[in-house]
Amino acid sequence: MPLTSFLEALAGLALFILGMKSMSEGLQRLAGVRVRRSLEKLTGNRLTAAFIGSCLTSLLQSSGAASIIIIGFVNAGLLSLYQALGMLIGTSLGTTFVVQFIAFKITFLASPGIFIGVFLKFFSKKSNLVNLGEVLLGMGLLFFGLQVMEANLTPLKETAILGSYHSYLPPWHISGVLLGALLTFLVQSGSAAIGIIIALASSGLLSFEPAVAMVVGEILGTASLAAIGSINGTVAAKRTVVFFLTITVLAVTSVLLLFPFFLKLVILFSPDNIGLGFTPKGIPQGGHPSELFFPLSRALANAHTILSLLLALFFLPLIGFFARSAAKILPGHGKEEDSEPRLKYIDYRVTNTPSIAIIQSRNELRRMMLVAQTMFVSTLNLFEEFNAKKFILIKQKENVMDALQNDISHYLVLLARQRITPEISAEITVMLQMVSDIEDIGDNSEMIIDCLRRKKESKIIFSDSAMEEIREIGHMAINLLDLSVKVFSSPENHILEDAYILQKSVSFLHERLKTNHVYRLSNGACTVIAGLLYMDIISAIDRVAELTLHIIVSERGIQ
Repeated sequence: MPLTSFLEALAGLALFILGMKSMSEGLQRLAGVRVRRSLEKLTGNRLTAAFIGSCLTSLLQSSGAASIIIIGFVNAGLLSLYQALGMLIGTSLGTTFVVQFIAFKITFLASPGIFIGVFLKFFSKKSNLVNLGEVLLGMGLLFFGLQVMEANLTPLKETAILGSYHSYLPPWHISGVLLGALLTFLVQSGSAAIGIIIALASSGLLSFEPAVAMVVGEILGTASLAAIGSINGTVAAKRTVVFFLTITVLAVTSVLLLFPFFLKLVILFSPDNIGLGFTPKGIPQGGHPSELFFPLSRALANAHTILSLLLALFFLPLIGFFARSAAKILPGHGKEEDSEPRLKYIDYRVTNTPSIAIIQSRNELRRMMLVAQTMFVSTLNLFEEFNAKKFILIKQKENVMDALQNDISHYLVLLARQRITPEISAEITVMLQMVSDIEDIGDNSEMIIDCLRRKKESKIIFSDSAMEEIREIGHMAINLLDLSVKVFSSPENHILEDAYILQKSVSFLHERLKTNHVYRLSNGACTVIAGLLYMDIISAIDRVAELTLHIIVSERGIQ
């Protein structure tokens, strides 16, 4: 009997998770593209950032998924550390909305929800009704799964093994917190994890205090999921995760230190069926949850709500301090700092002073050029030894390039709308073209690493002569890129002359390499597939050289 109950409880868990996933997908489709885009934009201050974070979590039905997406936005340069911390704190509030919904236990709607949901999803011709059907189907499966879990977990509490499991756990509430964090990490959803905790508590497998401790552990599990999302991320993403983990650990530690007070707070705000229902002896330990005078599911949901509100109340005011001191508390290496997908030198407050704004723009262009240079050099280094981690880091630099292109171009266009002289107007036009050229260098570097990926996956081998030719033309292009970085800060006249000579050398070598390639194809020393990849690579390098010369000429022209 216990084994059968256990298997049926697992089936209920599966239905619960399936329902949550179905409801999540339906909500996302109902929300549409406009809502998702607004999630990226409406994070101007800490309050709206927390609100958007809670909306994102409610939409996805998963604090873990929401936190990973937020870290992804930071990686892409769409969010600052300040905005991201506000949104991450808001994910806990979003989870509590879902948890309160689950705690209502409106299981009588499960069967109608499943029936109407299936009918709308499979028989309706309108997309909105299909999406609504998926939401209703998910909601029905969620409550039906919860009901199945509770019904089949109750007999398990009578077994000898589970009946004595308390003796194997440390007496401290920290064990419950760690179990809650582990459960959240495993199911990758805070609301799903708390739903499971509610089912365990309602069936009598968990008493009130351990269940509350596990609910507290949910925010720690969510922070751990965010940490996973920051692996191989940018410095900004890693800083965001470190601060979020710090906030989470401080919150959990504070609750553990004041656990009796926290329990009284939960009880105070929980609904009461027969008066206050508490004796001086306090909360019953062990036994069936019916000994408590208020619905246990509601109390656990309230525990999470109170924790989330306290987290927001105490730590939202501090995110400005974290953002300002991030570079000092967690300093990055020089190259990492220059590779941040956000503006470093530009200040929007000086657009009314065009002469200063132009200087800031040129500094930002030089930084973007430096990112392009390091991206190209790192790409060519992969020819010597292909490394998956370096491959990912190079791809991230392309995201940095895209973010910088968008931000610098936006700033220059904004500057062009001010009252400026014809000379500054001409400089802005040239700079906008330079931004496009630098980003194009990044695109060609990305094309080369994609060729390398295909070469690696298809196990294509270049001949020794072909590899030596790639090294030769690549080395010339790198020297040209070195000049492009130097031209932004050096008045030396020979730079332009050296750049012309190098670019012509690259162009001449490119034509000679194409001739050599045709010869290798004709005598069978190179396969057709390898030849196509080789041609794409040397053509991309030649294009990088052309773009670099154009940037040097443009920069020298506006100095």
